Amino acid sequence: MKIPRHWKLLLATWVTAAAITGLSDAPAMAGPDTNALYNSAQRAFTDGDDAAGRAELRQLIAADPADAEALSLQAIWSHYAGDLPAFADSLARLTAVDPELAQGTNNVLGAIGAAVGTLPNPLPAIVGPQTGIVVLGYGLLPDGSLRPELVNRLTAAWLQAVASPLSPIIVTGGNPQNGITEAEAMRAWLVGKGLPASRINVESRAGSTVQNALFSTKMLRDVGASSAVVVTSPNHIRRAVADFIVAGTQVVGATTSLEQLVSQLPPPAKQSQRGIYLDATRTFQLATSR
Repeated sequence: MKIPRHWKLLLATWVTAAAITGLSDAPAMAGPDTNALYNSAQRAFTDGDDAAGRAELRQLIAADPADAEALSLQAIWSHYAGDLPAFADSLARLTAVDPELAQGTNNVLGAIGAAVGTLPNPLPAIVGPQTGIVVLGYGLLPDGSLRPELVNRLTAAWLQAVASPLSPIIVTGGNPQNGITEAEAMRAWLVGKGLPASRINVESRAGSTVQNALFSTKMLRDVGASSAVVVTSPNHIRRAVADFIVAGTQVVGATTSLEQLVSQLPPPAKQSQRGIYLDATRTFQLATSR
């Protein structure tokens, strides 16, 4: 049967309008949930399954090529994995989308490189009043007393403080036991060894190395210091240095206790650097979930 020309025109007009307005009977294809992919990738990195995390980021970026946080994470974890083509591609994409975040991502990788190259050093640095001495806490015993590891850190900090008598001191650590925070217990120990209480600044909120770095960086600026000597244990110093640099602190010294010093002198193997990468992304404050 021959269809009249005016009916053909009406049918063509209806089909075009349906395609434009979404009124066609054909169901729309739903894209992947990019937030779910991002969250799953971050969980995978936390759990140590870096390959799965990067695979989920690839899927996310394919769906949303302008997702700056995903591109930053992909650049950082491709760098850790030694996947240089993926690193270069994600960083180039990020530079086009968000140049400021791309620069920050490069700074994170620079901080990691500086931290990996840091040597634990039991000898105090000689610094002046513009450089703070930041002592990182360690979990207290249930009665609020100091564990031997923390006494070792404080001994190194005391030597550093004596060598640099004009430098302000920050003790950082929350995690209270028996109503006493790490920082308060540390301050009491240092005052008991003869350091003036007025010289010691207490940061008692931090519950992690990331928070040690973020909160202490602000406090350093508040007391007029533009750089810091970081004091902690030899097996912790590299992660701490990376976090402080990412947080915005210029680290001019890395003073440690003597415990396990010799075993920590060689640069860490790649697998041992994983915690440095993970902490650095947290200090960079890329969303852990969204």
